[in-house]
Formats: sequence, structure tokens, C-alpha cells
Amino acid sequence: GFKMIKKFLVSAAFLAACFAQNPNDNTLNFAVSKNVGELNPHLYSPNEMFAQDMVYEGLVKFENGGKISPWLAKSWSVSDDGKIYTFELRRDVVFSNGEKFNAAAVKANFDAVLANRKRHEWLELARLIDGCEATGEFEVKLSLKNAYEPTLRELSLIRPFRFIAPSAMKDGGTKDGVKEPVGTGAWRLVATERGVSDTFVRNDKFYGELPKISKIVARVIPEPNTKIIALKTGEVDLIYGGEQIPIDSFNELKKEFGWAVSQPVFTLVIALNSAKFPTNDEAVRKALNLSANKEPIAQKIFFNAAKKADFLFDASVQNADINASAYNFDVKKANQILDAAGYATGKDGVRYKDGKALEIELVYIGSNAVQKAIGEVLRANFSKIGVRLNLKADEATIFYKKQKTGDFGAVFNSTWGAPYDPQAFLASMRLPAHADYQAQLGLTGKAQIDEKIERIALSLDAKERRDLTRDVLTRLHESAVYIPIVYETTKALWNKRVKGVEFDALKDRIPFEKMSLDAAK
Repeated sequence: GFKMIKKFLVSAAFLAACFAQNPNDNTLNFAVSKNVGELNPHLYSPNEMFAQDMVYEGLVKFENGGKISPWLAKSWSVSDDGKIYTFELRRDVVFSNGEKFNAAAVKANFDAVLANRKRHEWLELARLIDGCEATGEFEVKLSLKNAYEPTLRELSLIRPFRFIAPSAMKDGGTKDGVKEPVGTGAWRLVATERGVSDTFVRNDKFYGELPKISKIVARVIPEPNTKIIALKTGEVDLIYGGEQIPIDSFNELKKEFGWAVSQPVFTLVIALNSAKFPTNDEAVRKALNLSANKEPIAQKIFFNAAKKADFLFDASVQNADINASAYNFDVKKANQILDAAGYATGKDGVRYKDGKALEIELVYIGSNAVQKAIGEVLRANFSKIGVRLNLKADEATIFYKKQKTGDFGAVFNSTWGAPYDPQAFLASMRLPAHADYQAQLGLTGKAQIDEKIERIALSLDAKERRDLTRDVLTRLHESAVYIPIVYETTKALWNKRVKGVEFDALKDRIPFEKMSLDAAK
């Protein structure tokens, strides 16, 4: 076995050397785990978000600090009742096939998204749009069923509200696919080789400043350690994204490559099923929160590239600075809570109540080494309070299905990052689309929580939204339905010929337009 692996590594390195770029070539090679998909701007997986963002643009852009700035719309106005948004479009934009970008194209795209409305209902705005009409060649009106303050933020998302050339739609829509990915963005997808690579070139019809790099090749390398070999041999120039880089290698690689770690982007949490024994007992959920030792997780599993999380959201997230105490690591207190709640320790060291063992199944994605490592730490932590944690590895599609159906005792989950956090993330808790709805189903206050989330969505008053958001987050924290683990960051590694690697306010966006390549050194 090992000899074979060694042999494979040598041949992989040899092949990589043969493929290594001519250093004078203005091509950026970067590592990805899978192909980018057909790049339908209005659909989800298997379309990769960073690639959808390279090809397609939106009406407005989300900037750091939550500012919304013009993009394909150069200005907009909102009616007094908050229900009608009128956008004045740029007049100098064409799609990469030369087709004009205008109000008719915008309307065709909104119609295509709404023809598949069910698919987008996780996003409040998709449920609220009444219609879109072209009121001039370069003016569109978007009508909503009711006022909705996050409208512009949700229009800034990478999907679904971005624009494809109407001639590239299938039967006038996109729900059954697209003929080809034709957008207005700075890049065009020109070639896809399944399991090998996707190639993008600069869109020479782009209205803005052209990127300095002329070609980007996304090389499909599913295995994290093989990505590292590819970086070392020069087969790839860049590895971008937290989940792409094995964290243990990151610290080593920082010595020889350019690197960066972003600000906290989202929270990795464990969601506990409040509708299922034994996590339906708040005492058990609190004891689990108190006995989870997060410092060693941040240090040993994340090598301090992420910091331990005390709450569902970092206090820097808008309206998330709640006035509550963290569940600090305290095994003694956790044991006292379980004693008081009537869980007695049996001969096997596990606690029991009414003959039922204090046993929980934690569901994780089998190929995710970080989740597995965290699961092992928690299993050891929980055994100190008489809780048996069983780790259940599942393939990703089954994992997400279990999140939706509530088929878990505990499950990995994460917040979504900007601009979804906190509002769009909270809004999604009312639907069985993610783990949150199922995890909260057993809470006595679930109806009130949902009703408050509904009011946050409708309110146009900043103070009221702030108070309601803090109230919901405080209730969720006090009900201990989540165990926050760490505030995760995005990471990047690159070889010395790449310049200008930065992070964007949107975690799934890669700012290739800021990058350039040095000629041969």
C-alpha cells in the first residue's frame, strides 16, 4: 500500500512538472474540487458560485461594511410605501455575445427566475416579487407584495438574481438549463473537460476595466493533499477558500508561499435536535454546551486560523451583539445540571433516565476531515459528563437530506456569511430547507421565534429590526439549541508569481480582477 502511494506521488509530481506553465504565459491556474457546472445563473449545485460570479453580474453590489453600490444599475429609487423599486440601467453594457443589455433583458431574467419560484423560496425576496416590468429601454420597475428592507442586499447575491443573455435561455427560461453561459461579466467560460479543468478567458466586450490576467484555468483536483502537491510543483498557482486547504498543511506552507487569512466569515456550529430524545431536554443541551471544549479545537484542528465561537454570530455581525453570557467550558457545572435533571450514571459510565441512555448521534460529512476531528474531540468531551456521542459519517447528499428531514440528534451546520447573516439566515429558519428548522422544531417558543423573524423581514425601522434580531438571537442562545464551535475564516495560498490576492465581502466571490501575474523571475 504505502510503496504504491509513494510511487503515485512521484508520478503525480513528474506529471505536474510536465504540465507546469510556461512562466511567461499570462494564465492563472488554480485548484478546485470539482467542475464549475453548466453555469446557469439562476440555479444552484452543481453550479459553483465563484464561477457564476465571474460570468454574471447583478443590478447592485455588496461592499465591505454592508454598503450597497451601483453595478448594472447606475441608480435606483424606492417608492414611499417601500413596494416599488425603479432601477436606471447602465447604457454601455453588452453580453459577451454582443447582445444588448437593457430593460427587456432584465425583465426576461426576472421572469425566468420567477417561473421557478418554488426553487428559490429559501430567499424571502423570491417569494415577495410581484413582477418586473420594463418602463423604458433602460429603466425597470420591480414590484413587491410588501415592503422588504433587505431587497437590495438580496439582489446583490451571487444567485439567483443575475443576468444571462435572453438568446442563451432554453425555451425562454432557465429552469430546464441554458444553451450556453453568456453573461456581462469580465470572464467567459470557453472550455470544460469533465474531471480535468474549466477554462475562462477575458471577455473582450466587457464595459469595465479588463482584468490583468488573460486566462484562468480551474484545475479539478478533489483531494486536498494532491492540491498541495500541485502548488509545490507549479501545476497550480493558487489555492483559494477555507475548505480547499488542509489546515494542518497551511501552517507549514505559509513558510514558502504567499498566504492570507480573512476576517471571521461564518460560524461553524453543531445544531441539536430539540424534538428528539435526549436533546429535547434544555438541561441536556446546556450541559453539552458547557462541556464542549473549544479552545483546543481552535488551536489543534484550526491551528488558530479560526477563533472559538461563543455565540451563533460573531459580535461584529450587524445586530448580533446580544447581551448574554457565553457557555464557558465547565464540566463540573454540566454534571450538576444533569444530576439535577435526573440523569443517573450507570455502570457503563453513561447516564440514564427512565431506562433510556443519554446517547446522541452526530451526523457529519464523511469526506470532511475537519468535521470528523471535531466530532472526536466532542465525543471525548461529552464522555466526561456521561453522554455517549456516536459519530455518523454520511455522503454529502445524504447529509443535507438528513439536515432537511431532521434525521439527526446533532448535526454540523454553519451560518452563511455576508450578506446573508443574520437576516437571510434567520429567515430561512422558518422553512425545512436546512438544519435550523428541524433543530428548533421542539422549542416551546418556536412559533414566537418565527413570528419575530417574520417581523424583522417586514420592518423598515432600523431600531425595531435591531431589537427583534437581538431578541431572536437571545432566545436561541438561551435555549442552547446550537453549540457554536469556531468563527471560520477563508484562506488562500499562492506562489510568488501571483500578486494582489484579496478577500471579498461575499465569501463565495474570488476577486480575480485584483490579481496579476509576474512574468518569469
